[in-house]
Amino acid sequence: MRKLILQAASGILGFWLASKFIDKVSFESCETLLLAGLVLGLINVFIKPILKFLTTPLRILTFGLFGLALNLGIIWLVGLFFRGMTIEGIAALFWTAVLLWAMSIVLHLLFPKKKK
Repeated sequence: MRKLILQAASGILGFWLASKFIDKVSFESCETLLLAGLVLGLINVFIKPILKFLTTPLRILTFGLFGLALNLGIIWLVGLFFRGMTIEGIAALFWTAVLLWAMSIVLHLLFPKKKK
């Protein structure tokens, strides 16, 4: 549950920051932003581990760079799902992925796992 909340929060905050700082990223409404971040969090918790396992050989061959392609593809698919979300161009998509990755790291550092 904790991981789902952190992933959803990082998706929402990352998309919000991307819409503020990256020129070609925009959201039609606040609801679209919240839903897109929540869906991204759900995908990162439930579907991304399966995709990472299935693409392990490609990630090994490319020294982990295929992980970036996987992240770009996931964000692109979320953008296709929400009509009110626009990311124009590969550069905007790349910087959005970098921003979402950084947001995830920051939130995981701020809220570390409790040791038993």
